[in-house]
Amino acid sequence: MTRFLLTATALSALLTALPAAAQEMRIGLQDDADILDPDQSRTFVGRIVYAGLCDKLVDLDGEANIIPMLATDWAYSDDGLELVMNLRDGVVFHDGTAFDAEAVVANITRSMTLEESRRKSELSSVDSIAATGPMQVTFTLTAPDASLVAQLSDRAGMMMSPTAAEEAGADFGQNPVCSGPFRFVERIQQDRIVLEKFEDYYDADRIHLDRVTYLPIPDTTVRLANLRSGELDMIERLAAPDVASVSQNSGLTMQETVGLGYMAIYLNLGNGERSETPMGQDPRVRQAFSMAIDREALNQVVFEGTARAGNQPFAPTSPWFNTDLPVPARDVEGARALLAEAGIDRMPVEIQHANNPVVTQMMQVVQAMVAEAGFDVTLRATEFATLLSEQTAGNFQLSRSDWSGRPDPDGNLHQFVTCEGGINDPRYCNPEVDRLLNEARASTDTEVRKAAYDAAGVILNEDLPVIYLGHQTYIFALDDSVQGFEALPDGMIRLQDVTIAE
Repeated sequence: MTRFLLTATALSALLTALPAAAQEMRIGLQDDADILDPDQSRTFVGRIVYAGLCDKLVDLDGEANIIPMLATDWAYSDDGLELVMNLRDGVVFHDGTAFDAEAVVANITRSMTLEESRRKSELSSVDSIAATGPMQVTFTLTAPDASLVAQLSDRAGMMMSPTAAEEAGADFGQNPVCSGPFRFVERIQQDRIVLEKFEDYYDADRIHLDRVTYLPIPDTTVRLANLRSGELDMIERLAAPDVASVSQNSGLTMQETVGLGYMAIYLNLGNGERSETPMGQDPRVRQAFSMAIDREALNQVVFEGTARAGNQPFAPTSPWFNTDLPVPARDVEGARALLAEAGIDRMPVEIQHANNPVVTQMMQVVQAMVAEAGFDVTLRATEFATLLSEQTAGNFQLSRSDWSGRPDPDGNLHQFVTCEGGINDPRYCNPEVDRLLNEARASTDTEVRKAAYDAAGVILNEDLPVIYLGHQTYIFALDDSVQGFEALPDGMIRLQDVTIAE
């Protein structure tokens, strides 16, 4: 606890070096970001930093509709095999490199070909991209892809300086150069990420802050304490038990939004030696584990009713939710019967999870629930970026993680459960699931897509490479001097029009 308070104190000293009129926004994050390379990164908080650092081809509005950003407009050909995007003029990257069609071609090509890129599966429908004018690009697709523009509203569409990306290669994240409203200054791992206002930003009139500092503080109590003391101006993911006290604090305000994603447990089915257990090899064991969990109780006990119980990558309120697979009630006897059928009396299980109090409490509740069905759970807490590295490396049996969600349903499924998915840490592979999800991508007919997602969901509900637990609400707490912030469904912190009152 002391380390984070010292960090905030050190940051206060840093502020004294700034000019008196300078405005710095200090934001407390629940985790530390992973590598600051849009092609390689995967953390939620990394995306929060990118909201200030790296503009995208398109963005989302408050209703999760796709709106222009670096692309001003776009259109598909009649056969759906070409996507033409016209680009914003007058944009430059932080190193002075011009943003134009060739820069977009370089970025998309890097996302598709960089060995370390996690964006390959998101762009798998793209056969090629070409500059068809100084400020126009054309994507040629192998098949129609209804999800592509939505993919470009996130990391696949973030534009990096092609000059810097070519020079740095896979090390781009050490000194990221993008075209967003703020430029990169420094990063101290587990301590802070500092950005400064980019004076040549094309929409500079909407940027009123001179500097933004992001501080990873996993302990929710410490994060809130630093907000109350004035060391922070905003915190993301306020813990549900703190909502009442913050609402009664006249110096603080709150904003909240229902997220697009989910909370889940990922199971290692084929990612190295640690998959070679009954949990990894027998779907009956995974089904028993899932049946022993009371999802609504998790919502009430851990989130005080602010979350939604769930069993799919789409919330029960989503039009993509499969109503034929409702959120199940807890069934301990059924879970015991499945374990017995699998020839197991009691089953040792290790679950890794992020080292913040909310997730820790959630997993302790799960630990107690599944024990009644025959699972002896050991919990292993770790820093979040490390957790993701362990997932990638296959050094896990079960791993508890969140996904912040995407506006198109493809973004909540395809890259996690298709055979070549860029974030398929369980190494799950079912050709029929691939076929259905690729079919859903290729159609612009909502009914056709819904039928494909429903059919894939039935298979995934049996195979269970991912056990979905629920859907969280993002709650932000702010000092009342912060004005102009709007919480959007993707949970990002956009700093356009944000000011700090003197």
